[in-house]
Amino acid sequence: MTPAEIAFLPYRPNVGMVLANPRGLVFAAQRLDSSADALQMPQGGIDAGEDPRTAALRELREETGIPESLISIEAEMPDWLTYDLPPDLVPKIWQGRFRGQKQRWFLLRYLGRDDQIDIETDHPEFSRWQWIAPDELIRRIVPFKRDVYTKVLTHFAPLLRN
Repeated sequence: MTPAEIAFLPYRPNVGMVLANPRGLVFAAQRLDSSADALQMPQGGIDAGEDPRTAALRELREETGIPESLISIEAEMPDWLTYDLPPDLVPKIWQGRFRGQKQRWFLLRYLGRDDQIDIETDHPEFSRWQWIAPDELIRRIVPFKRDVYTKVLTHFAPLLRN
C-alpha cells in the first residue's frame, strides 16, 4: 500500500485497559502472535453497537478470564487516542482496512488473586503475563504504541499510586 492509500484509511475503534493491582503495578502480557520481546496491556475492538465500557469488560474477560466481579472501574480517559501502524504492517493486519486504532482507555483495579487470572482462554492472545511498574512497561511496549502508553499511564498515574 502506498502512503497516500494508508492515510485515507480510517482508525479501528478499540478499547484499552490499564489493569492495576492494589500496589499500583499494571498487568502486562506478551502477545502470542509476536516474536518481539514486547509487552502490552489488554485491548480489543469495539463491536458494532457496543459502547466502550461494555467492550472493555468483554475484552478483559476474553483475554484474561477476569470477570467484572473481580475489578472496579476507577477512571476513563476523556478523549480518544490514536496510533498508526507501521506502514509494512497495515496490509497484514485487519486485511488492510485500518491505518491504526483509535482507543478509549480505562483504569481498572484488580480485586482478585493472581491465580484467578487465566490467559488460556477460548481464543488465547497472550503467552505469559506479569505485574510491572508503569515506567518499565513504557520501555517494553512496541515503539509505535509508546506515545499512547505514555499518555495513558501519565494520565492515570495519580490514581495508580493510591
